[in-house]
Amino acid sequence: MNHDKMTNISVKRGFLWPSFEIYSGVAGFTDYGPLGAILKNNIMQKWRKQYITEEGFYEIESPTVSPEEVLRASGHVNNFTDPMTQCVNCKDVFRADHIIEEQIKKEVDGLDNDDLDKLIKEEEIQCPNCGDKLTEIWNYNLMFKTKIGAKGDKIGYMRPETAQGIFIQFKRLSRFFKNKLPFGVVQLGKAYRNEISPRQGVIRLREFTQAEAEIFVNPKYKTHPKFSKIKDVEMVLNSAVTQIKNESPLTITAKEAVDKGIVANEILVYQIYLAKKFLNELGIPDKFLRFRQHMPNEMAHYALDCWDVEVKTDRYGWVEIIGIADRGDYDLLAHSKHSNEDLNIYIQYDEPKTQTKEYIKPSMNTFGPKFKQNAPAIIKKLENLNVDLVKKEIENNGKYIIKINNSSFEILATDVEFVEKTEEVKGEKITPHVIEPSFGIDRIIYAVLIHSFHEAENKEDKDYFKLKPNIAPIQVSVFPLLNKKELNEIAIKIVEELRNYGLNVDYDTSGTIGKRYARCDEIGVPIAITIDFDTLENNSVTIRNRDDETQERIDIDEIKTKIDKVMKS
Repeated sequence: MNHDKMTNISVKRGFLWPSFEIYSGVAGFTDYGPLGAILKNNIMQKWRKQYITEEGFYEIESPTVSPEEVLRASGHVNNFTDPMTQCVNCKDVFRADHIIEEQIKKEVDGLDNDDLDKLIKEEEIQCPNCGDKLTEIWNYNLMFKTKIGAKGDKIGYMRPETAQGIFIQFKRLSRFFKNKLPFGVVQLGKAYRNEISPRQGVIRLREFTQAEAEIFVNPKYKTHPKFSKIKDVEMVLNSAVTQIKNESPLTITAKEAVDKGIVANEILVYQIYLAKKFLNELGIPDKFLRFRQHMPNEMAHYALDCWDVEVKTDRYGWVEIIGIADRGDYDLLAHSKHSNEDLNIYIQYDEPKTQTKEYIKPSMNTFGPKFKQNAPAIIKKLENLNVDLVKKEIENNGKYIIKINNSSFEILATDVEFVEKTEEVKGEKITPHVIEPSFGIDRIIYAVLIHSFHEAENKEDKDYFKLKPNIAPIQVSVFPLLNKKELNEIAIKIVEELRNYGLNVDYDTSGTIGKRYARCDEIGVPIAITIDFDTLENNSVTIRNRDDETQERIDIDEIKTKIDKVMKS
């Protein structure tokens, strides 16, 4: 895995280009050239096929700019931070945990700022640029801040993830899915994080592409209907326990992982399996993949459990490319609280049940006089809220704030009563839990390029991308043996037919046939077709396989069948 050679070919042949290059560039941004853009789209379409076509999820698209209240509710305004430090001399700023890891060659994920400060002093960590001292660490919010509207009086942020756009449309989505759990919703698109010092190409970008699925499930039933089909699949799992004990990762079946409580539930382990399957089909072997559970001190503020899918690289070590989290009910409860909207779902029982339910009852001695003409609207709002959420908020903070239009109303403990009533009920409202697989498309592209890169072993060999046929930017190259009119006419006809068939086809007449083969191999074209003078005699062509360089003579009418066979390999 030669990073430098792979990068050079990627730039030279139009996969990945530095952004704003003629203006000296800006770190954290990358352009996808003609081949890179096709490769990226092919991978995204393959992702859509897995989650939309095969899993039955639906896709939505939401804005990339979010008003502040959305991201304050989600916790990003207060919690979406990285530890930053600055050189006292040259004033350059750095992500503290990264420069510590670089200098002491030890992972420090999850340590708080005090522990990182202590390490900087004990290990005498210095500025990597000038060697001077570093300041104490502070938290830096990663979101790009902007203003919405001509007046600029409404604060917005470029979204740091695509997930929130799904959560805030939960009411409409649940109606779309006929209020039946589980259901899955996906979104692919740009997200933005104003990284402190991105120096790792597409591994750490300020503008990047995510492919996320939010799977809404009944918290009482985190089983999966397809689990029996994958229960015996072996996975290498580096659990939090094995990390704490400094033990080797476990090789274990999916069923054993659930039975032993290593992975929390069937849905979570099924998503780990799907991530493994997806990466294998992109050409990344199991030996370069690992599945690592987050340690308790590095768990995201919203997560009940979280696993990273990591890929091994020669330049950057183990790199997270997919995160799979059980977000619980955090997001729906948070948005329900801040928006005063009922983000529950009604689950109908098979048979009615007699049970005691709790209701919010206005204390009319104080409620009416306090809220006057607004009382009916507030009562109606209270009827649709999560009782436990209101009760907990009043117990913890002494009040619950209801927003109606542009007005806010404080509900105090003296304003309401929580009363129980026994009745026959046909169902109940629940707050669904969310399982989220989140794919970093740009990092996956880097992993695909580095692990499909074939480095020359001798002078006769060559460097090239051995891309899987179903994601290769160009699937077929068509070459007339010589640049002759009669050969070109047949070649162009074949090119047009294959393009109409839905394939990306390259037509090349420049240079010797050997050089043309080398060029198409270099960019990962799996099939090359050569038209020669025998074609004029017997309507046959030579079809060449990139990987083993074998050549076969076939009839022109057999080309599509042969290509289909290669594309499925």
